[in-house]
Amino acid sequence: VQLVESGGGSVQAGGSLRLSCVASGDTHMRYCMARFRQAPGKEREAVATIDSDGSTSYADSVKGRFTVSRDNAKNTLYLQLNSLKIEDTAMYYCATDSGRGKWHGIEYANWGQGTQVTVS
Repeated sequence: VQLVESGGGSVQAGGSLRLSCVASGDTHMRYCMARFRQAPGKEREAVATIDSDGSTSYADSVKGRFTVSRDNAKNTLYLQLNSLKIEDTAMYYCATDSGRGKWHGIEYANWGQGTQVTVS
């Protein structure tokens, strides 16, 4: 499975960005898709997950501000980031794996290259 990410950038606090992640390869590996992030000096953390049926989960720190969605026909995962805060600055990674409801990075076998989000 190959994951190609795009959409990161620099934005002022309060601004918005939309991250995209296009998956290709074995379709059975795309059941559960997720976004993680890692800030310098911090551990990687889950931001949002979405199963093939559209069920979603969010980290408390982003609830109400971020929205995860997917277009199965396009094999694409989206993460809309609104009301961005300085503490949202991190490298954001896309991940996918079989199954559902996976929240921990260790549960994901397939990762994108990451896209940087910088909020100032």
